[in-house]
Amino acid sequence: MTMRYRVLGGTGIEVSHHCLGAMMFGHVANSDHDEGVRIIHRALDAGINFVDTADMYSAGESEEIVGKALQGRRDDVVLATKVHFPLTEGRNRSGNSRRYIVRAVEDSLRRLGTDWIDLYQVHRPDYSTDVEETLSVLTDLVREGKIRAFGCSTFPAEEIVEAHHVALNRGLMRFRTEQPPYSLLARGIERSVLPVCQRLGMGVLVWSPLASGFLSGKHRKGASAEAFRATLTPDRFDESLPRNAAKFDAVEELAKLADEMGVSLPALAIAFVTTHSAITGPRTMEHLESLLEGASLVLTDDVLDRIDEIVPPGVDTYDANGVWKPASLLDVHQRRRPLDQR
Repeated sequence: MTMRYRVLGGTGIEVSHHCLGAMMFGHVANSDHDEGVRIIHRALDAGINFVDTADMYSAGESEEIVGKALQGRRDDVVLATKVHFPLTEGRNRSGNSRRYIVRAVEDSLRRLGTDWIDLYQVHRPDYSTDVEETLSVLTDLVREGKIRAFGCSTFPAEEIVEAHHVALNRGLMRFRTEQPPYSLLARGIERSVLPVCQRLGMGVLVWSPLASGFLSGKHRKGASAEAFRATLTPDRFDESLPRNAAKFDAVEELAKLADEMGVSLPALAIAFVTTHSAITGPRTMEHLESLLEGASLVLTDDVLDRIDEIVPPGVDTYDANGVWKPASLLDVHQRRRPLDQR
């Protein structure tokens, strides 16, 4: 297996095409710290030098496991984590404010057992905080040496552009990366997010390349297996729901294509998204080995044309970010005029 590398968003930092995601490490999925350490070490030995976690994964436990695994190997790893979501209840304990980020980064550094974070990412937009406030504190953290670069995650294209112009106008450092959902079944970012990132010279780290487990090969028409992801969000895997029909249909066609190529469906899925840096989040060593299968696989134009026929470019067969929605969709008052103004 040959691991490929690229420079991350013009930062000069060289990272592997595969990024090991640590969301499954901790009590939410796999609470065996020793196994988590072994999985991380296996990924590093395979040539992966990029590890991504977040403070909210298992309420900080994922960062602790990553910190244990990187003892003695920290200098060889590009380490990324995130900030935004609450770890505990209470006011001012989440979001993208200076007050919260200053506290959160210190907590992450402690859990990770390191003096610096290579890529510190804002996990979601915060509509109660001016983006200038967020960029300002992140710029200060770079100058203090606590982080090397910063990026955003699951930001709409228009907000990436807004942040870029605020940074230019205020003399602040800018987001160097974006981390959106992307897979064979969720190609919506091809419409605007990817073109914007390309124009702004931003690196792209995509999450959920297996579509929350839907491309694992375990979920087929009439034979959807019992799986960990299905226990977390059963509606996503319910074949009887009309909204899932397009997913199941596409999976059947993609599985046929993978069989014709002599590869597994997960390998095809990973190879598709590694045109960017793909974040793969294994729960077990077996999962990691199956994901590494796609590390050296390069898809030809003929294969990519077949994929385009199954799931057209720019099309999402499901809500790729169903766990989070912008306030404009959740708050009816933000999308409806008051009755007396209609």
